[in-house]
Amino acid sequence: MLAALAYFLLPLFWLVVASTKSTQDLFTTFGLWFSHAPQLFTNVGATLTHDGGVFVQWLVNTVIYAVVSALGAAFLAAAAGYGFAKFRFRGHGAGFNLVIGAIMVPTTALAIPTYLLFADVGLANTPWAVILPSLVNPLGLYLMRVYAQDAVPDSLIEAARIDGAGEGRIFFGIALRLLAPGLVTVVLLTLVTTWNNYFLPLIMLNDPTLYPITVGLASWAAQAQNGNAGANSEMLSLVVTGSLLSVIPLIVAFLMLQRYWQSGLAAGAVKQ
Repeated sequence: MLAALAYFLLPLFWLVVASTKSTQDLFTTFGLWFSHAPQLFTNVGATLTHDGGVFVQWLVNTVIYAVVSALGAAFLAAAAGYGFAKFRFRGHGAGFNLVIGAIMVPTTALAIPTYLLFADVGLANTPWAVILPSLVNPLGLYLMRVYAQDAVPDSLIEAARIDGAGEGRIFFGIALRLLAPGLVTVVLLTLVTTWNNYFLPLIMLNDPTLYPITVGLASWAAQAQNGNAGANSEMLSLVVTGSLLSVIPLIVAFLMLQRYWQSGLAAGAVKQ
């Protein structure tokens, strides 16, 4: 456990320490400890204001892409998972096997075909080019199907039907509430995946003002690598500080949503 803890926390600790250093201190001081003249707030200010504050624009873009994709993917996964769990229809088994097979397909293998499709319909280099592909989450659908199987009791559905509720009302008024813990799981998985997505936005977007944080920081890293003694020589500290700032929203999201990872919401839902 200690080895696993060190494996996961040491890179984060290094990122915090490195964000307090200047570019020169990154190469002249011990990597896992602070320099004699910490300048975290100076680095943060420089990162947020560099190039007209483009980092803030990248951060806003990333929040929009990730939140919209996460909520949309969670809703679609919940609807499809509930349908597979509670209804039997022609092609039920084949359709679900197709979903399982889609989990095995690497997303990078679909990036180029997806770009060609979006270019044909004029959606390349738009926010939809990042959001729409992220709405399809086969793993989330599989998880919601497995969760809905037990989280939504058949007896509760039958009771609602006897009371005259339609299928839409049952899903939106009853099932979605019972599926809340599974929904939060899919939201977090999709949020992290979209937030950290690099390859898809890289090939879909060529306007720097539409970049997410991953692509934007990569462009800064390229400038730092190509920089000499000029202005680009300080880019490395901006890249490190920007990486730290990009992690903070994910940590906050996990801390805020972890309390919803509860089970047993269906307890007492069935009328006695």
